[in-house]
Amino acid sequence: MNKLTKKILIGTLALTMITTSYSAFAQTHTVKAGDTFWKISQRYNVDMYKLMSDNNASESTILHIGEKLVIPGEYDYYSVKSGDTPWLISQEKGVCLHSLMQLNGLSESSYIYVGQVLKIPLKKSTTNTEYYTVKSGDTPWLISQRFNVCVNKLLAQNNLSESCYIYEGQKLKIPFEQSKTNQSFSTSSIPKQPQVSVTYKIHTVKKGETFWSISMDYGIQVNELLKANNASESTSLNIGDKVNVPVYHVSVMSTPGEQYGEYLDWWKGAQYLISIGAEIKVIDFYSGKSFNAKRTTGANHADVETLTSQDTAKLKEIWGGSFSWSSRPAIIVCNGRRIAASLSSMPHAGNDNDLGGYHTNWRSDNYGPGLNFDYIKNNNMHGHFDIHFLNSTRHKDGQIDHNHQKNIKIAGGVKK
Repeated sequence: MNKLTKKILIGTLALTMITTSYSAFAQTHTVKAGDTFWKISQRYNVDMYKLMSDNNASESTILHIGEKLVIPGEYDYYSVKSGDTPWLISQEKGVCLHSLMQLNGLSESSYIYVGQVLKIPLKKSTTNTEYYTVKSGDTPWLISQRFNVCVNKLLAQNNLSESCYIYEGQKLKIPFEQSKTNQSFSTSSIPKQPQVSVTYKIHTVKKGETFWSISMDYGIQVNELLKANNASESTSLNIGDKVNVPVYHVSVMSTPGEQYGEYLDWWKGAQYLISIGAEIKVIDFYSGKSFNAKRTTGANHADVETLTSQDTAKLKEIWGGSFSWSSRPAIIVCNGRRIAASLSSMPHAGNDNDLGGYHTNWRSDNYGPGLNFDYIKNNNMHGHFDIHFLNSTRHKDGQIDHNHQKNIKIAGGVKK
């Protein structure tokens, strides 16, 4: 703690109760007959919602003749509470301590008092801010989509977290980047798929290895490996054989906004980026809630398991506390790439109590005895769940699931 801060802290121990009105610092307006918030905002050239917010009012508030209103200026105002110090206030408001003290005529030896009103310098920003009144049925995600802003920026602008509730009539600040201020919200048309190039690694076969085991080690489909080596399922391998392992390079796609993911085709790119064994972050597109997972298998789409029991709890929270076959749009983050996706949360075809990849007498979701598709243990989940991408298909019939495809368009910002 520096010398300046120590002096300020010591000085505030002798707090004295006084009453200081906002009018001591702020410009005020005395309400006259016929006045409305809109008329007053126009007269003083201030934002109407800022005017209401600074006076703890809403659109339904009735103005009374003679009432005093604080007119927003170039500063915010703060009423000192017990235990406050200039340093603590500067940290809470995110402003420079020196600027706060200079603006209020304070020095190292100055005292501040409970009830004292301090000017708070407004932080300079490269964004414009508008205000929105929450309506019935609104969520932060829906509001972010309406104004084409990132949901995480919206939450941060209003000091909200993923678990916070918003209520009807609440005023939210809507951040707009300067470059986007005059742009209207619109999603994009279906974008062109990126280029995919292939290079090859050379793998030297070791004792006991097969095309299947090698494909699992490199996180690719066994048919891709067979094709790269002009081999078939009956081709045998010998110790010391050289195997060509394809490595796919997928160029980055543009998106209509940072809240969206790349609208990337499963067969032409997504399956290579999110390879078998890849650990991913799954972000629910509507709520912004996330958890960690791993692609453990899957050919027509990604079959995925949560990494821990805590991740399983987060997954269930997104679906209201239980597993479900209902699908939701999502963003899959893998190696710095954000891919548009859709997933359901119902685990199936696995037994957490038996070894993965071997026969088991019981499998989740009434799958009956069979190969155990549960490779990650002690995560409070039996089996895996499905993540779909553009043009991925179901395993049971090889057909496209249209609900998943609809969600993927939402996550990719693509017109329906």
